[in-house]
Amino acid sequence: MTMDLKTFGTLADGNARSARQPVMFIGHGSPMNIVRHNAFTQSLQALGQRTERPSALLVVSAHWLTQGETRVSTNPNPPTIHDFSGFPAALYDVTYPASGHPALAQQVADSVTSIRIHPDHEMGLDHGAWSILHHLWPQADIPVFQLSIDYAKPPAFHFALAQELRRWREQGVLILGSGNVVHNLRRLDPDENQAHPMAWAQEFDEWVKARLVAGDYGALVRYEEQGRAAALAVPTNDHYLPMLYTLGLMDGKESVRFTHERFQHGSISMRCFESA
Repeated sequence: MTMDLKTFGTLADGNARSARQPVMFIGHGSPMNIVRHNAFTQSLQALGQRTERPSALLVVSAHWLTQGETRVSTNPNPPTIHDFSGFPAALYDVTYPASGHPALAQQVADSVTSIRIHPDHEMGLDHGAWSILHHLWPQADIPVFQLSIDYAKPPAFHFALAQELRRWREQGVLILGSGNVVHNLRRLDPDENQAHPMAWAQEFDEWVKARLVAGDYGALVRYEEQGRAAALAVPTNDHYLPMLYTLGLMDGKESVRFTHERFQHGSISMRCFESA
């Protein structure tokens, strides 16, 4: 399907074009948040309620990694992927039956000129996507598709790629990154909520917050320069990279509004923010 941006207006369910959408970064944390009623999930519910309904949702999740290429999901009926193990049965009973949007996904892919984005007709919704959408828009009545993270590329690549997607915010597409600023599972405390943030985790999380407030996104791309705290907070950057997509999508005049700022298990920052 071929079209230009001017004719996009009625792509989603025959509705008129939505207003310009914000961008979001959600620290999704443990799959247990799928069934928990806590400060984090309450913040997601509040965020979804106050956000103008988008025409479609595009998610960049820490849990869809590809090697050597970027993919976009073009599955019209993406299944709910329970890509975790060892959790209570109640989590596997939860589904998120939102439709996909193959035409729009392909149009988004075609709008990127720096690389070729490959369609993926089989991909469903991984838990980095549906576990948060389940709280943000529980009716599952907004089309959703995902963009993969080419894990062979450096942080600067992802920040630059996101800049090519900015135009879709004007077309009513809400784009969100789902990962965690600090994500070290090897050092987590089994106590989910009572564990105090580890010193290195808090140091790095506060550094990220300060750079976000200052609008110093270049420093966040070069996060590895922060030494030991960065190495411990981001032992692998799969959960960090979705934040760089959110930052690349911002227009330079926007600031960030923090919607949640707590830790879980001492080594997982649940920091969330939206453009403002």
